[in-house]
Amino acid sequence: MSEVLVLVDFQNGAVKKPTFELLTLAKRLGEPSAVFIGAAGDPSVVGGVAEAVKKYGAEKLYVIDDAQIKGYLVAPKAEALQQLAEKVSADSGGLAAILIPSGAETKEIAARLAVKLDSGLITDAVDIADGGVVTQSVFAGNYTLTGKVTKGTPIITVKPNSAAPEEAAGAGAVEEFAVTISDAAKTAQIVATQPRQATGRPELTEAAIIVSGGRGTGGDFSAVEALADELGAAVGASRAAVDSGWKPHSFQVGQTGKTVSPQLYVANGISGAIQHRAGMQTSKTIVAVNKDEEAPIFELVDFGVVGDLHTVLPALTEAVKQRKG
Repeated sequence: MSEVLVLVDFQNGAVKKPTFELLTLAKRLGEPSAVFIGAAGDPSVVGGVAEAVKKYGAEKLYVIDDAQIKGYLVAPKAEALQQLAEKVSADSGGLAAILIPSGAETKEIAARLAVKLDSGLITDAVDIADGGVVTQSVFAGNYTLTGKVTKGTPIITVKPNSAAPEEAAGAGAVEEFAVTISDAAKTAQIVATQPRQATGRPELTEAAIIVSGGRGTGGDFSAVEALADELGAAVGASRAAVDSGWKPHSFQVGQTGKTVSPQLYVANGISGAIQHRAGMQTSKTIVAVNKDEEAPIFELVDFGVVGDLHTVLPALTEAVKQRKG
């Protein structure tokens, strides 16, 4: 059975949920193998990653030391993946696919890798079926498309929350892989970084539940944040709220912000213009609270409440508290 390489999403010392989703999808295509780019010389880190991925079916964990990679933009990672893909393909007679979590940086890595491997690329997939048939939500979410890579090794980036992680015992055998990064890949260097301030809430693109606020909040997100905290949800915002300075751009959900696909999306005081809908309409269940009964958002929702969010949300938050006991 051909291998499927899955790039590990490792942040803040832990393997993130999208990795487990990709390993679950990988089993439909071949034998899952995880790829970790990080501190190869730290046995505790590597061991922790191996333990995490083998629970979801990874037969191998390829470990690439990031000593030549960290401190630079995406080109070195693309080169590292190219070298690993060529080696695995030569050893096993071909790769079934390479799966990568969708994100601003990772999609650029995937694009560079596709050029280097002379292979087809599909981004922002929401499902992968047997045989490599990929489902996407395209044209601002107005159409569902199915497609398949027909050249080279399929390289597919997948949106978080596109699949439910399924545990399946794998060997998780650790195999170190040495790479040589060219000088040409090191021409864009990171000169300074600033860690994002922790909020205690889930990452927006990974959250199973998102509670968002828009123009209707009037800049007061307290009711939105209270409900989010009670649900263990992430907080999002519309472009109007971000443009008004009520929330940073990192909170924006929409065509010019982040694309999300949670199990539950609660839109509060958001009209539902196409700019916002493009970023959230693949959510599994959508709830909207808006005092304008003709707001476009109501065309999209599973459940709608016509009312003032500053009245509705506190009542909903209290009801959730009572249900939780």
